[in-house]
Amino acid sequence: MASNEILLVTGGNTGLGFETVKSLCQSEKAYTILLGGRSLEKANAAVENVRVDFPQSASTVKAIQVDIEDDDSISRAYEQVDSEYGRLDILINNAGVQVDQQVLGGKMTMRQAWNKSWDVNTTGTQLMTYTFVPLLLQSANPRIIFIASGTSTLAEQEKETLWVDRPAQKGWPKQPMEMGPGAYRSSKTGMNMMMREWARILKADGVKVWAVSPGMLATGLGGNPELLKKMGALDPQVGADIIRDVVEGGRDHEIGKVIRKDNVQPW
Repeated sequence: MASNEILLVTGGNTGLGFETVKSLCQSEKAYTILLGGRSLEKANAAVENVRVDFPQSASTVKAIQVDIEDDDSISRAYEQVDSEYGRLDILINNAGVQVDQQVLGGKMTMRQAWNKSWDVNTTGTQLMTYTFVPLLLQSANPRIIFIASGTSTLAEQEKETLWVDRPAQKGWPKQPMEMGPGAYRSSKTGMNMMMREWARILKADGVKVWAVSPGMLATGLGGNPELLKKMGALDPQVGADIIRDVVEGGRDHEIGKVIRKDNVQPW
């Protein structure tokens, strides 16, 4: 049985999830990190990359297959963690999608895009969390982290600070950019309430729950990292370091909140 804290990151082989694994590997604290991926082959390749980049890391990184759109995959991942470790200390619900642009490109219908957004970002994340709660309750210091979005805040939407919040021009049809990532941001707003529900449900059990809003990052989530950089997106490491700070207790005074780097995101 591992004495290190056992940490599972969904969607850990790419983007923010992968950067989070790398950030944790640079910690002085030793973790057993389970790098989750839909493809075990890709997860194993990511693990090998981490081992090459951080050969002196105090942590151990292992690949695990988990697809949060597949209930059987979630159940198999649970059984594997239960069999090998008997507990889970930290669950980082990182896996997510942003597919609004697929509608504009004619690759998905609007219904498909909205269903996919909610199925992964909200429903799949809910089922992943629900399945792993029994293992989290075996931990002495259980933590659950959800990945929110700066576009999910209702309170700030009307301020029109972000380009996605600015009113569209009169007339129909609207320009593609004016339609914005409605499916993505709505599913993340729903996820914020899901996080609040888990904070309520597990409060008496001593499970600490947060969402992290990492800011606009130059990852493949939006389809084009280089375009995102031109729009001011930050290096994914910035978001990863916020997650690591939450993991290591730096935001324990803000449980149940959506955490930003320097403040708490309004609802």
